[in-house]
Order: sequence, then structure tokens, then C-alpha cells
Amino acid sequence: MKNKVLFSIMGLLLVGLGIMMSITNGKREQIKQVRKEVSQVNKQQKQVTTQIDNLETTYNANDQIAKSQLLTFAKYYYTFSSQSDYDKRFSKVSSMLALSKDQQNNLFDSGLDATGGSRIDNLGLTSQYQTATSYTSDLDNQTIEVLATVIVQTSGTGQKAINQTILLHSWFDTKTQKLTSIKINQIQ
Repeated sequence: MKNKVLFSIMGLLLVGLGIMMSITNGKREQIKQVRKEVSQVNKQQKQVTTQIDNLETTYNANDQIAKSQLLTFAKYYYTFSSQSDYDKRFSKVSSMLALSKDQQNNLFDSGLDATGGSRIDNLGLTSQYQTATSYTSDLDNQTIEVLATVIVQTSGTGQKAINQTILLHSWFDTKTQKLTSIKINQIQ
């Protein structure tokens, strides 16, 4: 009888061991599956992080280009001391502009008065770019809004030079890498 009890206990232990091994193997498979899924999630997270970094780099680069172009525009647009300098302003910035003809004509007038004489030379008008600060805001995937506060020093014959603050409001196309619109508002 002792042997039967012993065999029964041994049998139960073997059955229990078999069940435990079965459960353990099942858990191992579950752990293996979870590890595989975690690995896939980590890979996807790295891809998303890389994509976000690439987008931030692209947007930051485009923001810098947009600001730089508007400040370059301001520097050339507001620096002249003669009719000749005034006439050359457009040629210095034309490569960074994609303005409508109307806006281009409004921004770059001839500088001549009603009699065809030079207002710039006759009045001794001069303008000197001093400094500027610019800001950007992404409107969509292709357009960046750029604002710049520009300080210029202006004078005329017999006039004391004064500083004027001007606000430039423009839009930059990230595909063409050009300023597509510029509005000028005098603050002072």
C-alpha cells in the first residue's frame, strides 16, 4: 500500500510537473511575443522620432532662410543715397522675390516726380538700414509668415537725420524658397 501511495504521489508530481512545464512554455511564448512587439514599437518610435527631427530641422532651416531673405530685402530696399542707388534696389533682391507685378510696381517705384526729375537727388533723400529683428510663424506646410521690425535712418537736404521704425510683413514659399508677398507699414 505504501508503494501505491508513493506511486500515486509520484504520478501526481509528474502530472503537476508536466502541467507546470506546459504553463511555463506557454508563458515563455507569451514573453517572447511581448518582447517582439516591444521591439517593433521601439523601432516605430525611433522612426517617428527621426521623422519629427527631420521635420523640425527642415522647418527651422526654412524659418532661418525666410528671416534671412526678409532682412536682406530690408537692407537693400532701405539703403540708398542717390537716384542711381535707388534704381539698383530691385536688381539686388529680385532673385529672392516672387511678387505679383502690382506689388512689385508699388514697392519699386521709379523715384521720379511728376516732371520726370529725380525726387531722390532733388531733395537729397538718403536712407540707411540700421538694424532689424525678425519673427516667423508657419502657416501651413508650404508657407511661412515672416515679420520684421526694421530701423532705418533717413534724411534730406537741410534735414536732420531721423530714425524710423518700419514693420515688414511677408510670406515665404518653402517650395520656391522665395518671398511671395511683402507689405510695409511705417510705425513711426
